[in-house]
Amino acid sequence: MAEVINMPRLSDTMEEGTVAKWLKQVGDKVEEGDILAEIETDKATMEFESFHEGTLLYIGIPEGEGAPVDSLLAIVGEEGEDISGLINGAADASNGAKVDPVAENTAEAPVASSSSGSGSADIPEGVEIVKMPRLSDTMEEGTVASWLKKVGDKVEEGDILAEIETDKATMEFESFYSGTLLYIGLQEGESSPVDAVLAIIGPEGTDVDAVLNAKPAAGKSNEVAKEEVKEEKAAEPSQEAVAESVNDGQRIFASPLAKKIAKEKGIDLKDVKGTGDHGRIVRKDIENFVPVQQAAKPATTSQETTSASSAIAPVALPVGEESSEEVKNSQMRKTIAKRLSESKFTAPHYYLTIEVDMDNAKASRAQINNLPDTKVSFNDMVVKACAMALKKHPQVNTSWKGDTTKYNHHIHVGVAVAVEDGLVVPVLKFTDQMNLTQIGAAVKDLAGRARNKKLTPAEMDGSTFTVSNLGMFGILEFTSIINQPNSAILSVGAIVEKPVVKNGQIVVGNTMTLSLACDHRTVDGATGAQFLQTLRAYLENPVTMLA
Repeated sequence: MAEVINMPRLSDTMEEGTVAKWLKQVGDKVEEGDILAEIETDKATMEFESFHEGTLLYIGIPEGEGAPVDSLLAIVGEEGEDISGLINGAADASNGAKVDPVAENTAEAPVASSSSGSGSADIPEGVEIVKMPRLSDTMEEGTVASWLKKVGDKVEEGDILAEIETDKATMEFESFYSGTLLYIGLQEGESSPVDAVLAIIGPEGTDVDAVLNAKPAAGKSNEVAKEEVKEEKAAEPSQEAVAESVNDGQRIFASPLAKKIAKEKGIDLKDVKGTGDHGRIVRKDIENFVPVQQAAKPATTSQETTSASSAIAPVALPVGEESSEEVKNSQMRKTIAKRLSESKFTAPHYYLTIEVDMDNAKASRAQINNLPDTKVSFNDMVVKACAMALKKHPQVNTSWKGDTTKYNHHIHVGVAVAVEDGLVVPVLKFTDQMNLTQIGAAVKDLAGRARNKKLTPAEMDGSTFTVSNLGMFGILEFTSIINQPNSAILSVGAIVEKPVVKNGQIVVGNTMTLSLACDHRTVDGATGAQFLQTLRAYLENPVTMLA
Protein backbone atom coordinates (compact mmCIF):
# COMPACT_ATOMS: atom_id res chain seq x y z
CA MET A 1 0.00 0.00 0.00
CA ALA A 2 1.35 3.39 -0.99
CA GLU A 3 2.46 5.76 1.76
CA VAL A 4 2.16 9.54 1.45
CA ILE A 5 5.20 11.46 2.71
CA ASN A 6 4.50 15.09 3.54
CA MET A 7 6.92 17.95 4.09
CA PRO A 8 8.08 17.35 7.68
CA ARG A 9 8.38 19.96 10.41
CA LEU A 10 12.09 19.69 11.22
CA SER A 11 12.26 22.60 13.65
CA ASP A 12 9.81 24.20 16.06
CA THR A 13 9.66 27.42 13.99
CA MET A 14 9.59 25.80 10.57
CA GLU A 15 6.58 26.78 8.44
CA GLU A 16 7.89 25.70 5.04
CA GLY A 17 10.82 23.77 3.67
CA THR A 18 12.88 23.73 0.50
CA VAL A 19 14.16 20.57 -1.14
CA ALA A 20 17.89 21.23 -1.44
CA LYS A 21 18.61 17.86 -3.06
CA TRP A 22 16.87 14.56 -3.82
CA LEU A 23 19.00 11.52 -3.00
CA LYS A 24 16.42 9.15 -4.50
CA GLN A 25 14.71 9.42 -7.88
CA VAL A 26 11.35 8.12 -9.10
CA GLY A 27 11.69 4.38 -9.67
CA ASP A 28 14.43 3.89 -7.08
CA LYS A 29 14.03 1.28 -4.38
CA VAL A 30 13.73 2.77 -0.90
CA GLU A 31 14.59 1.00 2.33
CA GLU A 32 13.48 2.11 5.76
CA GLY A 33 16.19 4.47 7.01
CA ASP A 34 17.38 5.53 3.55
CA ILE A 35 17.96 9.25 3.12
CA LEU A 36 15.31 10.52 0.70
CA ALA A 37 16.27 14.17 0.43
CA GLU A 38 18.06 17.10 2.00
CA ILE A 39 15.51 19.59 3.32
CA GLU A 40 16.42 23.23 3.92
CA THR A 41 14.54 24.63 6.94
CA ASP A 42 14.61 28.06 8.51
CA LYS A 43 17.51 26.89 10.68
CA ALA A 44 19.60 24.38 8.77
CA THR A 45 19.78 21.92 5.89
CA MET A 46 18.92 18.49 7.25
CA GLU A 47 18.84 14.94 5.94
CA PHE A 48 15.32 13.49 5.81
CA GLU A 49 15.05 9.72 5.99
CA SER A 50 12.29 7.38 4.90
CA PHE A 51 10.28 5.44 7.44
CA HIS A 52 8.77 3.24 4.75
CA GLU A 53 9.99 0.62 2.29
CA GLY A 54 9.09 0.29 -1.37
CA THR A 55 9.63 2.14 -4.64
CA LEU A 56 9.71 5.93 -4.92
CA LEU A 57 6.63 6.44 -7.10
CA TYR A 58 6.21 10.20 -7.07
CA ILE A 59 8.10 13.38 -6.18
CA GLY A 60 5.85 16.31 -5.33
CA ILE A 61 8.45 19.05 -4.81
CA PRO A 62 11.38 19.41 -7.26
CA GLU A 63 14.86 20.41 -6.13
CA GLY A 64 15.16 24.08 -5.27
CA GLU A 65 11.44 24.56 -4.70
CA GLY A 66 9.78 25.20 -1.36
CA ALA A 67 6.43 24.22 0.11
CA PRO A 68 4.57 24.58 3.40
CA VAL A 69 4.81 21.95 6.12
CA ASP A 70 2.45 19.00 5.42
CA SER A 71 2.54 19.55 1.64
CA LEU A 72 2.85 16.40 -0.48
CA LEU A 73 6.57 15.65 -0.70
CA ALA A 74 6.66 12.13 -2.13
CA ILE A 75 4.85 8.80 -2.38
CA VAL A 76 6.45 5.43 -1.68
CA GLY A 77 4.70 2.17 -2.55
CA GLU A 78 4.80 -0.93 -4.70
CA GLU A 79 6.08 -0.65 -8.26
CA GLY A 80 3.20 -0.13 -10.69
CA GLU A 81 0.72 0.84 -7.97
CA ASP A 82 -2.01 3.32 -8.93
CA ILE A 83 -1.39 6.52 -6.95
CA SER A 84 -3.53 8.93 -8.97
CA GLY A 85 -6.04 9.19 -6.15
CA LEU A 86 -3.32 10.14 -3.66
CA ILE A 87 -1.89 12.79 -5.98
CA ASN A 88 -5.32 14.26 -6.71
CA GLY A 89 -6.08 14.33 -3.01
CA ALA A 90 -2.88 16.19 -2.13
CA ALA A 91 -4.66 19.52 -1.87
CA ASP A 92 -7.09 18.10 0.67
CA ALA A 93 -4.21 16.60 2.61
CA SER A 94 -2.45 19.94 2.86
CA ASN A 95 -5.66 21.46 4.21
CA GLY A 96 -5.75 18.96 7.03
CA ALA A 97 -7.99 16.28 5.52
CA LYS A 98 -5.20 13.73 5.83
CA VAL A 99 -2.76 13.19 8.63
CA ASP A 100 0.91 13.14 7.75
CA PRO A 101 1.77 9.43 7.91
CA VAL A 102 5.50 9.82 7.39
CA ALA A 103 6.43 10.10 11.01
CA GLU A 104 3.38 8.15 12.17
CA ASN A 105 2.57 10.99 14.53
CA THR A 106 -0.69 11.34 16.37
CA ALA A 107 -3.49 13.48 14.97
CA GLU A 108 -2.62 16.35 17.30
CA ALA A 109 0.44 17.27 15.26
CA PRO A 110 -1.29 19.09 12.36
CA VAL A 111 -3.84 20.50 14.79
CA ALA A 112 -1.03 21.85 16.89
CA SER A 113 0.40 23.69 13.93
CA SER A 114 -2.88 25.31 13.03
CA SER A 115 -3.80 26.20 16.59
CA SER A 116 -0.49 27.62 17.59
CA GLY A 117 -1.44 31.04 16.42
CA SER A 118 -4.99 31.54 17.58
CA GLY A 119 -4.93 29.22 20.58
CA SER A 120 -1.83 30.66 22.18
CA ALA A 121 -3.65 33.82 23.33
CA ASP A 122 -4.59 32.12 26.60
CA ILE A 123 -0.99 31.55 27.67
CA PRO A 124 1.82 34.03 28.28
CA GLU A 125 4.08 34.91 25.41
CA GLY A 126 7.23 32.84 25.20
CA VAL A 127 5.87 29.79 27.02
CA GLU A 128 6.50 26.48 25.25
CA ILE A 129 5.19 23.03 26.10
CA VAL A 130 7.70 20.25 25.46
CA LYS A 131 6.13 16.85 24.77
CA MET A 132 7.51 13.33 24.87
CA PRO A 133 9.29 13.07 21.50
CA ARG A 134 9.14 10.16 19.10
CA LEU A 135 12.85 9.34 18.89
CA SER A 136 12.50 6.19 16.78
CA ASP A 137 10.04 5.03 14.17
CA THR A 138 8.73 2.25 16.44
CA MET A 139 8.62 4.26 19.66
CA GLU A 140 5.20 4.36 21.32
CA GLU A 141 6.24 5.54 24.77
CA GLY A 142 9.36 6.80 26.47
CA THR A 143 10.91 6.69 29.93
CA VAL A 144 12.83 9.56 31.51
CA ALA A 145 16.15 7.95 32.44
CA SER A 146 17.52 11.16 33.98
CA TRP A 147 16.92 14.90 34.04
CA LEU A 148 19.92 17.08 33.28
CA LYS A 149 17.96 20.23 34.15
CA LYS A 150 15.80 20.91 37.21
CA VAL A 151 12.82 23.18 37.74
CA GLY A 152 14.12 26.73 38.02
CA ASP A 153 17.22 26.12 35.89
CA LYS A 154 17.95 28.37 32.94
CA VAL A 155 17.72 26.56 29.60
CA GLU A 156 19.39 27.62 26.38
CA GLU A 157 18.45 26.34 22.94
CA GLY A 158 20.59 23.25 22.37
CA ASP A 159 20.97 22.35 26.07
CA ILE A 160 20.34 18.71 26.92
CA LEU A 161 17.13 18.56 28.96
CA ALA A 162 16.95 14.86 29.74
CA GLU A 163 17.98 11.37 28.73
CA ILE A 164 15.00 9.52 27.25
CA GLU A 165 14.88 5.73 27.13
CA THR A 166 13.14 4.48 24.00
CA ASP A 167 12.47 0.95 22.84
CA LYS A 168 15.85 0.93 21.11
CA ALA A 169 18.28 3.08 23.06
CA THR A 170 18.74 5.81 25.65
CA MET A 171 19.12 9.13 23.85
CA GLU A 172 19.88 12.68 24.87
CA PHE A 173 16.97 15.04 24.27
CA GLU A 174 17.83 18.67 23.69
CA SER A 175 15.77 21.79 24.09
CA PHE A 176 14.71 23.81 21.08
CA TYR A 177 13.76 26.75 23.30
CA SER A 178 15.41 29.18 25.68
CA GLY A 179 13.97 30.22 29.03
CA THR A 180 13.45 28.80 32.51
CA LEU A 181 12.43 25.20 33.14
CA LEU A 182 9.07 25.83 34.82
CA TYR A 183 7.60 22.35 35.09
CA ILE A 184 8.57 18.71 34.81
CA GLY A 185 5.75 16.37 33.84
CA LEU A 186 7.54 13.07 34.39
CA GLN A 187 9.92 12.13 37.17
CA GLU A 188 13.02 10.02 36.54
CA GLY A 189 12.04 6.41 35.89
CA GLU A 190 8.48 7.29 34.87
CA SER A 191 7.06 6.54 31.42
CA SER A 192 4.46 8.14 29.19
CA PRO A 193 3.16 7.82 25.63
CA VAL A 194 4.60 9.90 22.81
CA ASP A 195 3.18 13.46 22.87
CA ALA A 196 2.44 13.48 26.61
CA VAL A 197 3.54 16.67 28.38
CA LEU A 198 7.20 16.31 29.31
CA ALA A 199 8.09 19.83 30.47
CA ILE A 200 7.24 23.52 30.22
CA ILE A 201 9.78 26.22 29.38
CA GLY A 202 9.10 29.94 29.58
CA PRO A 203 9.71 33.18 31.44
CA GLU A 204 10.37 32.92 35.17
CA GLY A 205 7.24 33.49 37.28
CA THR A 206 4.79 32.07 34.72
CA ASP A 207 1.60 30.56 36.16
CA VAL A 208 2.21 26.90 35.28
CA ASP A 209 -1.30 25.76 36.31
CA ALA A 210 -2.83 28.20 33.84
CA VAL A 211 -0.61 26.85 31.07
CA LEU A 212 -1.49 23.22 31.86
CA ASN A 213 -5.19 24.05 31.87
CA ALA A 214 -5.02 25.85 28.51
CA LYS A 215 -6.01 23.03 26.16
CA PRO A 216 -5.14 24.76 22.89
CA ALA A 217 -1.67 25.45 24.15
CA ALA A 218 -1.19 21.81 25.00
CA GLY A 219 -1.08 21.09 21.29
CA LYS A 220 1.53 23.70 20.65
CA SER A 221 4.50 21.54 21.55
CA ASN A 222 7.58 21.31 19.45
CA GLU A 223 7.15 18.58 16.83
CA VAL A 224 10.19 16.69 17.85
CA ALA A 225 9.04 13.25 16.80
CA LYS A 226 12.21 12.84 14.80
CA GLU A 227 14.14 16.01 15.57
CA GLU A 228 16.63 14.73 18.14
CA VAL A 229 17.86 12.15 15.68
CA LYS A 230 17.91 14.60 12.77
CA GLU A 231 19.59 17.41 14.72
CA GLU A 232 22.61 15.17 15.06
CA LYS A 233 22.82 15.19 11.26
CA ALA A 234 21.91 18.83 10.87
CA ALA A 235 23.83 21.40 8.92
CA GLU A 236 27.52 22.03 9.03
CA PRO A 237 29.19 22.95 12.32
CA SER A 238 29.52 26.55 11.15
CA GLN A 239 25.79 26.84 11.69
CA GLU A 240 26.09 25.72 15.29
CA ALA A 241 26.23 28.34 18.03
CA VAL A 242 29.66 28.58 19.62
CA ALA A 243 29.78 26.94 23.02
CA GLU A 244 32.65 26.98 25.46
CA SER A 245 33.86 24.78 28.26
CA VAL A 246 36.56 25.35 30.82
CA ASN A 247 39.36 22.87 31.33
CA ASP A 248 42.44 23.44 33.47
CA GLY A 249 41.85 27.14 33.43
CA GLN A 250 41.90 27.35 29.63
CA ARG A 251 38.85 28.21 27.57
CA ILE A 252 38.04 25.59 24.97
CA PHE A 253 35.68 26.66 22.20
CA ALA A 254 33.64 23.91 20.56
CA SER A 255 30.33 23.64 18.75
CA PRO A 256 27.58 21.77 20.62
CA LEU A 257 27.62 19.03 18.00
CA ALA A 258 31.39 18.61 18.36
CA LYS A 259 31.02 18.40 22.14
CA LYS A 260 28.29 15.81 21.79
CA ILE A 261 30.30 13.58 19.43
CA ALA A 262 33.41 13.97 21.58
CA LYS A 263 31.45 12.84 24.64
CA GLU A 264 30.09 9.82 22.78
CA LYS A 265 33.57 8.80 21.63
CA GLY A 266 35.24 9.56 24.96
CA ILE A 267 37.52 12.21 23.46
CA ASP A 268 38.93 14.93 25.73
CA LEU A 269 38.44 18.27 23.98
CA LYS A 270 41.71 19.62 25.34
CA ASP A 271 43.52 17.05 23.16
CA VAL A 272 41.80 18.26 19.97
CA LYS A 273 43.04 21.09 17.77
CA GLY A 274 40.21 23.17 16.35
CA THR A 275 40.13 24.24 12.71
CA GLY A 276 37.08 26.50 12.96
CA ASP A 277 36.97 30.25 13.40
CA HIS A 278 39.35 31.40 16.16
CA GLY A 279 40.42 27.80 16.77
CA ARG A 280 36.90 26.58 17.52
CA ILE A 281 36.53 22.79 17.53
CA VAL A 282 33.98 21.61 14.97
CA ARG A 283 32.55 18.25 14.01
CA LYS A 284 35.22 17.29 11.48
CA ASP A 285 37.94 17.88 14.08
CA ILE A 286 36.37 15.24 16.33
CA GLU A 287 35.68 12.81 13.51
CA ASN A 288 39.27 13.12 12.21
CA PHE A 289 40.89 13.09 15.66
CA VAL A 290 43.58 10.46 16.16
CA PRO A 291 44.91 10.06 19.73
CA VAL A 292 48.65 10.45 20.09
CA GLN A 293 48.84 7.31 22.14
CA GLN A 294 46.20 4.80 23.10
CA ALA A 295 46.53 2.44 25.99
CA ALA A 296 46.81 -1.09 24.69
CA LYS A 297 43.98 -3.38 25.65
CA PRO A 298 44.60 -7.06 26.21
CA ALA A 299 43.56 -8.97 23.12
CA THR A 300 40.86 -11.53 23.55
CA THR A 301 41.53 -15.03 22.37
CA SER A 302 38.14 -15.39 20.77
CA GLN A 303 34.95 -13.44 20.24
CA GLU A 304 34.62 -10.01 21.84
CA THR A 305 31.24 -8.71 20.75
CA THR A 306 29.04 -9.78 23.62
CA SER A 307 29.20 -8.85 27.29
CA ALA A 308 26.72 -9.19 30.08
CA SER A 309 26.16 -7.49 33.40
CA SER A 310 23.67 -7.90 36.18
CA ALA A 311 21.31 -5.11 37.06
CA ILE A 312 20.44 -6.65 40.44
CA ALA A 313 23.15 -7.24 43.02
CA PRO A 314 22.96 -10.45 45.10
CA VAL A 315 21.36 -10.02 48.52
CA ALA A 316 22.67 -11.77 51.63
CA LEU A 317 19.75 -13.33 53.52
CA PRO A 318 19.47 -14.90 56.94
CA VAL A 319 19.21 -18.68 56.82
CA GLY A 320 15.68 -19.85 56.09
CA GLU A 321 14.28 -16.46 55.07
CA GLU A 322 12.50 -15.96 51.73
CA SER A 323 12.82 -12.69 49.85
CA SER A 324 11.99 -11.27 46.44
CA GLU A 325 11.49 -7.97 44.70
CA GLU A 326 9.84 -6.78 41.51
CA VAL A 327 11.84 -4.55 39.19
CA LYS A 328 10.06 -2.44 36.59
CA ASN A 329 10.82 -3.65 33.08
CA SER A 330 12.64 -1.12 30.94
CA GLN A 331 11.34 -0.11 27.54
CA MET A 332 14.17 -2.12 25.98
CA ARG A 333 13.30 -5.24 27.94
CA LYS A 334 9.59 -4.98 27.07
CA THR A 335 10.42 -4.47 23.40
CA ILE A 336 12.81 -7.43 23.39
CA ALA A 337 10.11 -9.62 24.94
CA LYS A 338 7.50 -8.49 22.43
CA ARG A 339 9.64 -8.91 19.33
CA LEU A 340 11.23 -12.23 20.28
CA SER A 341 7.81 -13.64 21.14
CA GLU A 342 6.45 -12.48 17.80
CA SER A 343 9.42 -14.04 16.01
CA LYS A 344 9.28 -17.34 17.86
CA PHE A 345 5.54 -17.80 17.48
CA THR A 346 5.13 -16.56 13.91
CA ALA A 347 8.27 -17.83 12.14
CA PRO A 348 8.59 -21.64 11.94
CA HIS A 349 12.11 -22.09 13.30
CA TYR A 350 14.36 -25.05 12.61
CA TYR A 351 18.00 -25.53 13.50
CA LEU A 352 21.12 -26.85 11.76
CA THR A 353 24.42 -27.48 13.54
CA ILE A 354 27.94 -28.10 12.26
CA GLU A 355 31.41 -28.43 13.80
CA VAL A 356 34.22 -26.38 12.24
CA ASP A 357 37.95 -27.15 12.34
CA MET A 358 39.53 -23.89 13.57
CA ASP A 359 43.23 -24.88 13.40
CA ASN A 360 43.89 -22.85 10.25
CA ALA A 361 41.78 -19.96 11.56
CA LYS A 362 43.87 -19.78 14.74
CA ALA A 363 47.10 -19.80 12.75
CA SER A 364 45.84 -17.17 10.30
CA ARG A 365 44.59 -14.91 13.09
CA ALA A 366 47.95 -15.10 14.84
CA GLN A 367 49.73 -14.06 11.63
CA ILE A 368 47.27 -11.22 10.94
CA ASN A 369 47.57 -9.87 14.47
CA ASN A 370 51.37 -9.82 14.19
CA LEU A 371 51.01 -7.04 11.64
CA PRO A 372 51.40 -3.48 13.00
CA ASP A 373 48.19 -1.81 14.22
CA THR A 374 46.09 -4.83 13.28
CA LYS A 375 43.79 -6.75 15.61
CA VAL A 376 41.04 -9.11 14.49
CA SER A 377 39.00 -11.55 16.55
CA PHE A 378 37.55 -14.92 15.63
CA ASN A 379 34.15 -13.26 15.64
CA ASP A 380 35.37 -10.83 12.97
CA MET A 381 36.35 -13.82 10.86
CA VAL A 382 32.91 -15.40 11.38
CA VAL A 383 31.15 -12.18 10.37
CA LYS A 384 33.29 -11.86 7.23
CA ALA A 385 32.69 -15.52 6.32
CA CYS A 386 28.93 -15.05 6.78
CA ALA A 387 28.90 -12.02 4.48
CA MET A 388 30.74 -13.96 1.76
CA ALA A 389 28.53 -17.03 2.18
CA LEU A 390 25.40 -14.87 1.89
CA LYS A 391 26.60 -13.68 -1.53
CA LYS A 392 26.64 -17.29 -2.68
CA HIS A 393 23.33 -18.20 -1.04
CA PRO A 394 20.96 -15.24 -1.55
CA GLN A 395 17.98 -17.29 -0.36
CA VAL A 396 19.32 -16.92 3.20
CA ASN A 397 19.56 -13.14 2.80
CA THR A 398 15.79 -12.71 2.55
CA SER A 399 12.69 -11.58 4.44
CA TRP A 400 9.21 -13.11 4.48
CA LYS A 401 6.62 -10.52 3.40
CA GLY A 402 3.49 -12.66 3.26
CA ASP A 403 2.56 -12.62 -0.42
CA THR A 404 6.18 -12.08 -1.48
CA THR A 405 9.72 -12.88 -0.37
CA LYS A 406 12.10 -9.95 -0.25
CA TYR A 407 15.56 -10.73 -1.63
CA ASN A 408 18.13 -8.31 -0.24
CA HIS A 409 20.91 -7.70 -2.75
CA HIS A 410 22.88 -5.79 -0.12
CA ILE A 411 24.37 -7.51 2.94
CA HIS A 412 23.99 -5.87 6.36
CA VAL A 413 25.13 -8.17 9.17
CA GLY A 414 23.76 -7.49 12.65
CA VAL A 415 25.98 -8.41 15.61
CA ALA A 416 24.14 -9.17 18.84
CA VAL A 417 25.57 -7.30 21.84
CA ALA A 418 24.46 -7.87 25.44
CA VAL A 419 23.95 -4.67 27.44
CA GLU A 420 22.79 -4.07 30.98
CA ASP A 421 19.10 -3.93 30.13
CA GLY A 422 19.02 -6.67 27.53
CA LEU A 423 20.22 -7.10 23.98
CA VAL A 424 20.80 -4.78 21.04
CA VAL A 425 21.88 -5.56 17.49
CA PRO A 426 24.09 -2.91 15.88
CA VAL A 427 24.40 -3.38 12.13
CA LEU A 428 27.48 -3.46 9.90
CA LYS A 429 26.24 -1.94 6.66
CA PHE A 430 27.57 -3.51 3.43
CA THR A 431 29.58 -6.08 5.38
CA ASP A 432 30.64 -7.93 2.24
CA GLN A 433 32.51 -4.81 1.10
CA MET A 434 34.56 -4.61 4.33
CA ASN A 435 37.86 -6.34 5.06
CA LEU A 436 38.67 -8.06 8.36
CA THR A 437 40.34 -5.06 9.98
CA GLN A 438 37.45 -2.79 9.00
CA ILE A 439 34.96 -5.27 10.44
CA GLY A 440 37.00 -5.53 13.65
CA ALA A 441 37.17 -1.75 14.11
CA ALA A 442 33.48 -1.28 13.33
CA VAL A 443 32.33 -4.03 15.69
CA LYS A 444 34.52 -2.71 18.50
CA ASP A 445 33.16 0.81 18.03
CA LEU A 446 29.51 -0.23 17.78
CA ALA A 447 29.70 -2.69 20.70
CA GLY A 448 31.37 -0.09 22.92
CA ARG A 449 28.77 2.55 22.15
CA ALA A 450 25.99 -0.02 22.59
CA ARG A 451 27.10 -0.68 26.16
CA ASN A 452 27.23 3.07 26.80
CA LYS A 453 23.73 3.49 25.29
CA LYS A 454 25.07 5.80 22.59
CA LEU A 455 23.85 3.98 19.49
CA THR A 456 21.39 5.78 17.24
CA PRO A 457 18.30 3.97 15.95
CA ALA A 458 19.72 4.09 12.41
CA GLU A 459 22.74 2.06 13.58
CA MET A 460 20.44 -0.73 14.77
CA ASP A 461 18.13 -0.88 11.76
CA GLY A 462 18.36 -2.70 8.46
CA SER A 463 20.09 -6.01 9.23
CA THR A 464 19.61 -8.79 6.67
CA PHE A 465 21.35 -11.51 8.75
CA THR A 466 22.45 -11.72 12.38
CA VAL A 467 25.35 -13.28 14.30
CA SER A 468 25.04 -14.08 18.02
CA ASN A 469 28.16 -15.15 19.92
CA LEU A 470 28.34 -16.63 23.41
CA GLY A 471 31.64 -18.40 22.89
CA MET A 472 33.58 -16.18 25.29
CA PHE A 473 31.31 -17.37 28.11
CA GLY A 474 32.35 -20.95 27.50
CA ILE A 475 29.06 -21.88 25.82
CA LEU A 476 29.80 -24.76 23.48
CA GLU A 477 26.54 -24.81 21.55
CA PHE A 478 23.23 -22.93 21.60
CA THR A 479 20.37 -21.81 19.37
CA SER A 480 18.99 -18.29 18.93
CA ILE A 481 15.63 -16.78 18.05
CA ILE A 482 15.58 -15.20 14.59
CA ASN A 483 15.96 -11.42 14.57
CA GLN A 484 12.98 -10.38 12.43
CA PRO A 485 12.70 -9.57 9.59
CA ASN A 486 15.83 -11.69 8.93
CA SER A 487 15.41 -15.25 7.68
CA ALA A 488 18.28 -16.67 9.72
CA ILE A 489 20.58 -16.13 12.70
CA LEU A 490 23.92 -17.82 13.39
CA SER A 491 24.82 -18.92 16.93
CA VAL A 492 28.58 -19.11 17.57
CA GLY A 493 29.98 -21.33 20.33
CA ALA A 494 33.38 -21.47 22.00
CA ILE A 495 36.55 -22.78 20.36
CA VAL A 496 37.56 -25.91 22.28
CA GLU A 497 40.70 -27.99 22.20
CA LYS A 498 39.90 -31.70 22.00
CA PRO A 499 40.96 -34.97 20.35
CA VAL A 500 40.03 -35.17 16.67
CA VAL A 501 40.70 -37.66 13.92
CA LYS A 502 42.89 -36.42 11.06
CA ASN A 503 44.27 -38.68 8.37
CA GLY A 504 43.29 -41.71 10.43
CA GLN A 505 45.17 -40.47 13.48
CA ILE A 506 43.86 -39.09 16.76
CA VAL A 507 45.45 -35.67 17.28
CA VAL A 508 44.74 -32.52 19.30
CA GLY A 509 42.52 -30.13 17.36
CA ASN A 510 40.53 -26.93 17.82
CA THR A 511 36.85 -26.99 16.91
CA MET A 512 33.91 -24.58 17.08
CA THR A 513 30.21 -25.38 16.88
CA LEU A 514 27.93 -23.21 14.75
CA SER A 515 24.13 -23.43 14.83
CA LEU A 516 21.93 -21.81 12.21
CA ALA A 517 18.30 -20.99 13.04
CA CYS A 518 16.25 -20.65 9.86
CA ASP A 519 12.77 -19.44 8.98
CA HIS A 520 11.30 -22.40 7.09
CA ARG A 521 9.02 -20.07 5.12
CA THR A 522 12.01 -18.68 3.22
CA VAL A 523 14.94 -21.05 3.80
CA ASP A 524 14.55 -24.77 3.15
CA GLY A 525 16.68 -27.32 4.95
CA ALA A 526 18.94 -28.05 2.00
CA THR A 527 19.51 -24.32 1.43
CA GLY A 528 20.49 -23.80 5.06
CA ALA A 529 22.81 -26.81 4.95
CA GLN A 530 24.54 -25.55 1.79
CA PHE A 531 25.01 -22.14 3.42
CA LEU A 532 26.71 -23.78 6.42
CA GLN A 533 28.95 -25.85 4.14
CA THR A 534 30.13 -22.69 2.39
CA LEU A 535 30.60 -20.95 5.73
CA ARG A 536 32.70 -23.84 7.03
CA ALA A 537 34.85 -23.82 3.89
CA TYR A 538 35.71 -20.15 4.42
CA LEU A 539 36.51 -20.58 8.12
CA GLU A 540 38.60 -23.71 7.63
CA ASN A 541 40.53 -22.02 4.81
CA PRO A 542 40.74 -18.33 5.84
CA VAL A 543 43.04 -17.49 2.95
CA THR A 544 39.99 -17.78 0.68
CA MET A 545 38.47 -14.79 2.51
CA LEU A 546 41.52 -12.70 1.76
CA ALA A 547 41.88 -13.68 -1.91
